[in-house]
Amino acid sequence: MRIIGGWLGSRRLQAPPGQATRPSSDRLRETLFNVLAPRIEGAAFLDLYAGSGAVGIEAVSRGAARVVVVERAAAALKVLRANLAQLGIEKEVEIYAGTVNAFLRRSMGGAGFDVVFLDPPYDAETEYAGTLGFLGGAVAGLLNAGAVVVAEHRRKEKLEDRYGRLARTRLLQQGDAGLSFFESSS
Repeated sequence: MRIIGGWLGSRRLQAPPGQATRPSSDRLRETLFNVLAPRIEGAAFLDLYAGSGAVGIEAVSRGAARVVVVERAAAALKVLRANLAQLGIEKEVEIYAGTVNAFLRRSMGGAGFDVVFLDPPYDAETEYAGTLGFLGGAVAGLLNAGAVVVAEHRRKEKLEDRYGRLARTRLLQQGDAGLSFFESSS
């Protein structure tokens, strides 16, 4: 696994051991950031279910002004912290060690985000509906005007077109994975 672009481009990253965390492939992250490129510079970026931190680190590398990563698994947190230390960017990334639900509830009314990325474990299918529903409903205030929410999921998994105020605007499929892009509607 490596960083695709930006000032940290080509640097290698560690991945958590075992099958509990499934890192986004380099190719899929490249596709994601090619689409998000106009939105990243100066953005507030939130990486939910962060695992190794590869997506949040890619956002830092490409100029995001604020990056918050949320992860609860101890093994993934250990690797995430090691990746940040190896790259010397511990101060550029805020880590929340806990559940996504707890982070979102705690952050209600706080500073908003321009880009939210979520990639729950594929076997935790209920996390998609719960998190997207929360972002499109009770904690929609965490999304700045014009924000985009991107969910990585199994290609064969069909996410809804709407979750409260979030409406899917784009679906990209690559290999066994899909990227669903959602934006807030009034």
